[in-house]
Amino acid sequence: MRDYTQLNGLALAYVGDAIYEIYIRDYLIDQGQTKPNKLHHTATNYVSAKAQAYLIQKMLEENILTETEDIYYRRGRNAKSHTGAKNADITTYRIATGFEALMGYLHLTKQTERMEELIEWCIQKIGEKNG
Repeated sequence: MRDYTQLNGLALAYVGDAIYEIYIRDYLIDQGQTKPNKLHHTATNYVSAKAQAYLIQKMLEENILTETEDIYYRRGRNAKSHTGAKNADITTYRIATGFEALMGYLHLTKQTERMEELIEWCIQKIGEKNG
């Protein structure tokens, strides 16, 4: 059994990106959306670097992360990536990487209930933001 708490921020983000996207895709399908083009377009409201950066900044403003969760967010945010975002500036991209690292940490350490709680919170926030 691997100690996932020792993984670097980018490895955590790699997993977090995938797991978060699966939850969002499940949510959109549950909402009755079935057209691939519309699904992809709608998903970007939740999974783009801009959306993820917005969400993690709201989490920090509302102080809903534990101290440990904040550490993993910062580990991802501060990780030195050799690739840039396709549609975001470097600051937004780094903050979004922190969001993904947090999701990866929660997933890999089997904190599924907490991860799902945060994802539901994210879905609600995006819903409020997009009216």
